[in-house]
Order: sequence, then structure tokens, then C-alpha cells
Amino acid sequence: MSAVTDPVSDMLTRIRNGYIAKMDSVSIPYSKLKTEIARILAEEGYIRSYEIRKDENAGGLIKIYLKYNKDKKSTITALKRISKPGLRVYAQKDEIPRVLGGLGTVILSTSKGVLTGTGAKKLGVGGEVICSIW
Repeated sequence: MSAVTDPVSDMLTRIRNGYIAKMDSVSIPYSKLKTEIARILAEEGYIRSYEIRKDENAGGLIKIYLKYNKDKKSTITALKRISKPGLRVYAQKDEIPRVLGGLGTVILSTSKGVLTGTGAKKLGVGGEVICSIW
């Protein structure tokens, strides 16, 4: 298995592909950052839930349970990686982007932890713009 250069992009792609394939859940290699992203996705209602499985000797897995609406359509229209390893994108507290005029969610990695754009604005912190979801 080859090393993944951008684990967060890999996570978003696995979730996106899971929705396209109408899967019930997807598994992602464990990391603290990806767990925090999963927590926000669950809090914002984009996924049903997630669980951490530490039984593997490879460092564990995060199992993400995907969520669909009544028409079997995914609750996520799009997942977009913003800050990439080759081009990091940072936003100051008053420059945090809004997704679809506030209908979507932007996830940031800040000094106060991984937060949504709204949460970061409330705390008055900026940070690295990880991704946007709508």
C-alpha cells in the first residue's frame, strides 16, 4: 500500500466515494485531525455518526456512518479540500470564508482546536482552512 501524501483529502474522497456507491459506512485510517473532522461532520448533521476502532495493529480506524435523506440522496452535496500540502490556505478571524452564504460549513484547524467557521468566529480565532462542505 502506498503512502498517502494528503490524508485529509484521502478521507474526504473516501466519504465522497462512499456516498456515490450508496455505502452504509466508510473506514478511514485513524488520526486525531481526521477524528476531529468526523466529530464536526456528525455535529453538523452531515453524517449519522462515527466510531474509533483501535483494534488494528496499524494504528486504528475511524468508521464513518453515512447519512441519506428520504430520497436516498446523500446529505452532502459536495466536500471540497481547500488547504493542500503544496498550498496551505489560512484565514484570519475576520476573513473566514462563508460557504454558500452560510448554508454550508467550513472546517478550520485553529489554535483552539478543529472548529467550524462559525465556531472560530465566535472564539475570535483564525487558522488553516481545511475544507468546505455543503
